[in-house]
Amino acid sequence: MPDLTAERPPAPVISVAELNRLAKESLERALPAVWVAGEISNFKRYDSGHCYFTLKDEHAQVDCVLFRHRAQLLGWRPQDGGHVEVRAQPTLYEARGKFQLNVESMRRAGLGALYEAFEKLKLRLEREGMFDAARKRSLPRFPQRIGIVTSPQAAALRDVLTTLRRRMPRLPVIIYPTPVQGEGAGARVAAAIALAGARGECDVLILCRGGGSIEDLWAFNEEAVARAICACPVPVVCGVGHETDFTIADFAADVRAPTPTGAAELATPSREELGRTLMHVRDRLRRVGRRSLEDRMQRLDYLSRRVIHPGERVRIQQSELHHLASRLRGAARRELDAAGWRFREAGLGLRGAVPDVAMFIRARDDLARRLRDGAIRVLDSRSAVLTRVEAHLRHLDPRQVLERGYSITEMADGTIVRDAARLATGQDVRITLSRGWADARVKRTGS
Repeated sequence: MPDLTAERPPAPVISVAELNRLAKESLERALPAVWVAGEISNFKRYDSGHCYFTLKDEHAQVDCVLFRHRAQLLGWRPQDGGHVEVRAQPTLYEARGKFQLNVESMRRAGLGALYEAFEKLKLRLEREGMFDAARKRSLPRFPQRIGIVTSPQAAALRDVLTTLRRRMPRLPVIIYPTPVQGEGAGARVAAAIALAGARGECDVLILCRGGGSIEDLWAFNEEAVARAICACPVPVVCGVGHETDFTIADFAADVRAPTPTGAAELATPSREELGRTLMHVRDRLRRVGRRSLEDRMQRLDYLSRRVIHPGERVRIQQSELHHLASRLRGAARRELDAAGWRFREAGLGLRGAVPDVAMFIRARDDLARRLRDGAIRVLDSRSAVLTRVEAHLRHLDPRQVLERGYSITEMADGTIVRDAARLATGQDVRITLSRGWADARVKRTGS
């Protein structure tokens, strides 16, 4: 029998962090990623971009986290009260020991697949530039024909026709019938739009359908319809669903109307408004015509005051002619008098310009005399200077020194001997005297 009183070995002790880590690993191994449906509450998006919320139903709730890199891929903003389906990994937040779901993707509950397809197609077409405002065309102010693409049995068609009759009763309307709901409706709608553009029978094309669920309006969320609208040469007004309904066709159309009735109002001018505009234009034309007539009547009165009898006009012109002739004669006389004065002034100037030959001869003789006197003075001055320079040079002439009994001794190469130390015994030298020279040989030198 075992001894119950014997001590058992102590159980290992672990930290809280280690416990939470083990629980997290066990939980993630036991539960793979699953789809969970519920209602969003306490949704919060932090500055970091991470989203935290609670997913609940009538029996329970669970905390969820949607990290930034996955939240950026949603394309729509979750809100409290929204029913969604999330694909999430059950896990444990170790720091708090709290069970939570790490959300990998999210879609609206029930319609999640349709909303996802809608957002993906919208994003792709938007990146292609199909929704750019620069591509949109303006609607003609006064259309000649209106085209309508819809089902002949649609209630929206009756609303559009009623509105068109009220606004423009005589405006021709062409209906391009097509199913707007059900299998293949999108392709049929696209074909009707292409047919209307190819025929070119209308100036504006209205694409309309009444309200409904997203499944009912799905034909207008198909890519073929969007591309048919963009390729249509006729401006397209989209009036699909109610004011809160948005489809891909709304973004691709040139103008989006909140309702089918609104599309008819946007595509046509109002008869009452045109009547008011016409009355305004008529009143303006009357005022302009009346002012123009009054202006011409006043101008006629002014011109009538300027009308003169032909005989009176001839007498006035004759008087002006006599006056001009008198002015011409006076101007000719003044010109002749001025020419005479200029002629007399020129004669006086010529007489004053006649040269005095005798005066020029006297001036010439005086200049010749002054030139001779000046030349003599210059020659005398230069002769005196030359005499002084000659006397100085004469004092420096070596021959004058030789005259006083001195001589010049040169070596054979012509070098003048100034120091006896440069001579050697028996060396030949040349002695230059005041008159003549003599060759000699050195016998002895001394200092």
